[in-house]
Amino acid sequence: MGSRAMGSRQNDSRVTTDDCERRVLPHIMMRDMVPPFAPPARYSPEAFELAARAAMDRLPPEFREQLHNVVIRIEEFASAEQLISVGLASRWDLSGLYEGIPLTEQSSWSSGDMPSMISLFRQPLLLEMRETGVSFEELVRHVVIHEAGHHFGFSDDDMHALEDSVDDPSN
Repeated sequence: MGSRAMGSRQNDSRVTTDDCERRVLPHIMMRDMVPPFAPPARYSPEAFELAARAAMDRLPPEFREQLHNVVIRIEEFASAEQLISVGLASRWDLSGLYEGIPLTEQSSWSSGDMPSMISLFRQPLLLEMRETGVSFEELVRHVVIHEAGHHFGFSDDDMHALEDSVDDPSN
C-alpha cells in the first residue's frame, strides 16, 4: 500500500498512511486513555443495532432492497486501521464508516468478496449526542443513511436528499 495524502495536518486531524507507525499510532494510543462515556442501558450496543436497522427499514424500497447483504456492526470505537484508512488521528472523530465496494464499482467478477459493512462507533456517537442535543434515534438515523449512501456511491448532496426522503421517527 502506497502513501496517500489525506489533507494537511496543520489544518485538521488528517494524516498520511506513512505517518501511521511513526506518529499516528502512538498518538491514537495516548488519546485512547480518555475514558469512554458510560451511558444508561437505553444506549446499549443492542439498542444501537435496533435503531440502525429501524433506520434502514424506513429507507425507500429501491434502496432497502440493495442493502440486504450489508452488515451492520456496532463497536465502541474505530480501530487504528479504520482511523488511518480515513486519515483521522482521534478515535473520537469517527462516528460511522462504510467498508466495502460501492455498487457503482462492483462487477460480476467480484464474487467471493467480503460483504460490505456499516460500522457505528458507539462512544463517539454518544459524545456527539451529548454535545449537540440531537436525539439518539435521529443521530443513528443520520449516520446510517450517510454510510448507506457510500454503498450506492452517492455524493454528499445525494445523501442529504436521501436522508430528507426518509421519515423522521420523532415526527
